[in-house]
Formats: sequence, structure tokens, C-alpha cells
Amino acid sequence: MADFTSGNIYEFKPDGTRSTFASGVQAYALAFDKAGDLFEGDNSGNIYEFTPAGARSTFASGVDVPYGLAFDGVGNLFVSSGGTGFGDGCVYKFTPDGAQSTFASGLSYPIGLTFDNLGDLFEADYNSGNIYEFTPDGTQSTFASGLNAPFFLAFQPVPELSGVITNGAFELAVSMPSPYYSTIIETSSNLVNWVSVYTNTPPFILTNSIGTASSQDFYRGVLGP
Repeated sequence: MADFTSGNIYEFKPDGTRSTFASGVQAYALAFDKAGDLFEGDNSGNIYEFTPAGARSTFASGVDVPYGLAFDGVGNLFVSSGGTGFGDGCVYKFTPDGAQSTFASGLSYPIGLTFDNLGDLFEADYNSGNIYEFTPDGTQSTFASGLNAPFFLAFQPVPELSGVITNGAFELAVSMPSPYYSTIIETSSNLVNWVSVYTNTPPFILTNSIGTASSQDFYRGVLGP
């Protein structure tokens, strides 16, 4: 948890015990990469990286008001940079080695960022009152509008899949934390075109005979309507 006023980042154990993880920062945003390092968007315009032991290094610098951080599925870091006098209204993309590019521009005070399980980026646009959705190639659409100063975003848990091959059949189990939601299993042979093969409320098991039309190379679980 980042406390902007005190300049500290606090760590809380599951039982609520608090300790100071880092100090001397002015944090706007926090995000973890897959390796467990913590990234912090700082008022100084720097993006700091902290190892699990708390060792700090500068991952990037010169970012004007880094309000939001989010990692995509392959380890790229996305950073929102405010607007209207508080940043330049852009979302920047940083590769794992720190190479920077502009992913989106012309936004009206972008703040919160988060990815859905399909790899699309969602952005809370404070001044416009919109939530924008960006595909991985940067195509922008309006997901929601008419909001009053949206700040931060979060997705509810997504289904988790596990599979085993038993007696010539592929058994795919779906589970997710309570509360349960309607869940759809989709299959694909190319990760582009997906076909729905099962809909139910988890937990449940789908069995496909190996070699049938519904047994393909890739499976995913998505939330139903």
C-alpha cells in the first residue's frame, strides 16, 4: 500500500500486520511483474523497481506524472501520464528491457489502467468520464461513458482451468473463487478464432474425446453473461 503523504510503501501480511517496505518515495501507482518485483510510479517522474527484499533501482525516468501502472501477459509495462496540466495525456508502453514507446495519446487525464484476461487494456479517463478499451494493437473504443471522474479499475476473478488426459479423453476442470459466475469454455486451434463448447456454473468438468472436432489445441475459460 502506497501512502503518498508519508512517502512510504507499506506491506501488510494476511493477518493485517504492517511493516514499511520502502520509504522516501511519492507513489502514485503500484504493480507487480511476474517475477515478483514491485514497480512504483513516482511523483518524481521515475518508475522505480523493487526486488522482494526491497532493493530499489530506476526502471525508467522522465515520465510526466505516472498515475497508473499495469503489466500485460508478456511482461510489458503500461504507464498512464495524466493530462490537462498533470501529465501529457498518454499511455506509454515499456518492454521488459525498458524500451519506451507511446501506446495511446490524446487522452483526457488517464489514470487507472488494468488488463482483462483476453489481453485488452482498459483505461479510466478522468476528465471525459469514459472507460476506454484498447486492443493489443492499440485500437481504441469506448467501453463505458457518463461516469463522474473515474479513477481506478479492477476485474473480478476469472475462471482457472486444469486438464488431464485419462483413458483417451481430455478432462478439463474449471474452478474460480466464490461467488461463482456463469462460465464458458472456449476452444481454439490458432488463438484467434474461439468456439464455445460448454457453459455452466463452476465447478464442473468437461470431457472431450481426443481427436473429435471439439478437442483442439487451446482452451480458455471466460465469464458468461
